[in-house]
Amino acid sequence: MPRSTHSNYFTGELYTRMAEDLHLGGMGERTHAGYLRAVRKLAEFCKTSPDKITEDQLRRFFLHMKNDLHYAYGTLRVAFSGIKFFYTRTCKRDWDSLKQMKLQNVKSLPEVITRKQVLQIIALARTQRMAVYFWTVYSLGLRMQEGLNLQVGDIDAERGMVHVHHGKGAKDRYVPLPTSTLNLLREYWCTHRHRKLLFPADGRACRIIAKRGRSIAQATMSPTTVQHAVKLITKQIDFGKKVSLHTLRHSYATHLLEAGVSLKAIQKYMGHSSLQTTMIYLHLTDSAEVNSRKVIEQMFQKPKMNWPQ
Repeated sequence: MPRSTHSNYFTGELYTRMAEDLHLGGMGERTHAGYLRAVRKLAEFCKTSPDKITEDQLRRFFLHMKNDLHYAYGTLRVAFSGIKFFYTRTCKRDWDSLKQMKLQNVKSLPEVITRKQVLQIIALARTQRMAVYFWTVYSLGLRMQEGLNLQVGDIDAERGMVHVHHGKGAKDRYVPLPTSTLNLLREYWCTHRHRKLLFPADGRACRIIAKRGRSIAQATMSPTTVQHAVKLITKQIDFGKKVSLHTLRHSYATHLLEAGVSLKAIQKYMGHSSLQTTMIYLHLTDSAEVNSRKVIEQMFQKPKMNWPQ
């Protein structure tokens, strides 16, 4: 069960109850952690257990995040959703503030990098494990946790497909497996030969996890390890933009679109519920506009005019 940073105000039975409610609600691992963290921060701001907080204190907390700390929309959304979950499921409160509060949805375009820049990132990876992980995430369009959780049995080499389990919204999907990725995964697997995982925790950490009988998810390479590796590389390369591991996923979709892959196919590979979500990548490339320009020029060539000159 995920644990937030220790708090004297949000602990014990109340913490456990919310964690259980999140599990029963089918929330993903990152959502689980984010919601617990939001309630912990509320409790620390008010310096009291969240079941003793008043509606007025709740209002002041959100105003503090928005006006004093200037949190981004995404951070505010997670905090609001987590706290609303707590007060509608775990510790029910009939507060008007929770019903009336709205956040302005700022739709910013995701950052993408070129294929050449992707290869630069992989070339600067300090270990084989990290280089193969970066390429796998990019070439399959995976989210970070989807890549970390990949198992040997998910790889269907004969069909050239990968079964991605429990993606966002607990949805499974299949994505095409490039031969280069299959070969790299095979080479890397031979260095550890884990019975189930493709990216297991390394060295001492892996032995401790196995000894304690932890779950498969806890036996994978740490997300912190991945984030630290990306941070080191982006310090060496000035991309002129903020680049994270998720940038590789956005770049995958954009590069497929530029290569002529249909939006419908990209939607399927990305695991998007709505085509509207996938259409954001149209704003990140002008290749479709270039192609349409060529089609228009061919379709609307000057006609023959037969009127008297």
